[in-house]
Amino acid sequence: MVIQMKQLIALQACDSRIREVEERKKLGPERINRLNEELKEVEKRLQDESDQLEKYRQERRDMEREIEDIEARIRKSNSKLAAISSNREYKAALKEIDDLKRTKALSEDRVLAMMEEIERLQAACAQNREKQEGLRHQTEAECREIEAEMASLDKMLQDLERERDRLSTGIDEDLLRRYHFLKGRKDGLAISPVVKGVCQTCHMDIPPQRFNEVIRGDRLMTCPHCNRIIYWGEDERFVSAKEEA
Repeated sequence: MVIQMKQLIALQACDSRIREVEERKKLGPERINRLNEELKEVEKRLQDESDQLEKYRQERRDMEREIEDIEARIRKSNSKLAAISSNREYKAALKEIDDLKRTKALSEDRVLAMMEEIERLQAACAQNREKQEGLRHQTEAECREIEAEMASLDKMLQDLERERDRLSTGIDEDLLRRYHFLKGRKDGLAISPVVKGVCQTCHMDIPPQRFNEVIRGDRLMTCPHCNRIIYWGEDERFVSAKEEA
C-alpha cells in the first residue's frame, strides 16, 4: 500500500502542475485580447477625431466660400448705389449692404472658432497617432512574448502529460478509477495528508483510532468528513514522494 500511495501522491502532484499550466495557458489569449482591445480603443478615438477634423475642415471651406459669395454681393450692391436715384431705394440698398456685412462678420467669427477647433483636433490627432504607433509596437512585442510563453507552456504540458501516463501505469486500476472519481468531484484533490490528526484539505479532525490506522498505513483510508483518500503527512516516505514528484 505504501508504494501505491507514493505513486498516488506523485500522480496528484503531477495533475496539480498540469492544472496550473492549463490555468496559465488560459491567461495568454485573455492578455492578447486585452492588449488588442486597448489598441482598438486608441485607433477608434483617433478615427473619431480624424473624422471630426475633416468635418470641421469641410465646414470651414463651405463657410469661406459663403463669405466670398457675401463679399461679391456687397461689391455688387455698392456698385449699384451710384445708379440709384430714389432716396428710399438708396436707404434700402444701404440696409441690404449692412445686413450682408453683419452676416459676413458672423460667418468670419464662426470660421475663427472652427480654426481654433481644427488646431485643437490636429494636436489631439498628432498625439493619439503617436500613442497609437507606440501602443501598436508594444502590443506586437508583448503578443510575441505571450505566444513564446504559450509555446513553452505547451511543451511543459506535453512533458507533464507523459509523466502522468507513466505514473498512472503503476497504479492499481480500481484505485486509479477511484482517484479520478474523487479528483473530478473534489476540486482536483483526491488525496490529502493528515498531520497531527487533522486532514490538511478539509481541516477536520480525524478520529484517534482512524488516525492510528492512517499512521500504520497498511490499508487504504479515507477522511470521514471529505471522503478523500488520506495518508500520514509526516511519514518521510510520503514527504519524499511529494518532493520528488
